[in-house]
Amino acid sequence: MTRRSHTARYPQVQPELPPRSRGVIALFEENCTVCMLCARECPDWCIYIDSHKETVPPAAPGGRERSRNVLDRFAIDFALCMYCGICVEVCPFDALFWSPEFEYAETDIRELTHERDRLREWMWTVPAPPPLDPAAEEPKEIAAARRTAEKLAAEQAARETADRADQAHPGPGRTEEDGE
Repeated sequence: MTRRSHTARYPQVQPELPPRSRGVIALFEENCTVCMLCARECPDWCIYIDSHKETVPPAAPGGRERSRNVLDRFAIDFALCMYCGICVEVCPFDALFWSPEFEYAETDIRELTHERDRLREWMWTVPAPPPLDPAAEEPKEIAAARRTAEKLAAEQAARETADRADQAHPGPGRTEEDGE
């Protein structure tokens, strides 16, 4: 009450949004495997997914045909959505992201159901993830892979050194002309 009021000149001046603000949910369609986890876990049941199965020919001769789900429809009804983020968290294939886009008002509530084309457009407004903390501990998987690679490189270097030593100093009774 002791401070002066601040008027935001919203349409003319865009607000400064926090770095990880929640606006709308964007869809990266290439990663979606139609597993339906997002629709099942949604407490508001505002995600609509339709798909069909397609047969994929075998990758190698003599292999068997595979079937895969193909996404036909992915829609989110933002009139029902409570922006809890459960769908983004449960997606195992990183197909859903938070976009800071917030200007999607409609004059009719029925137009708040946005199909996959609109959700795909918002994907390009998703900010890049924050950089990793340089002081953080290296992930166990990467550390194990690095140790294995270093061990293999050391063994290879030891073999090469031994081979060069054998070529430079042949054993007793052998000459360089005899060969191996």
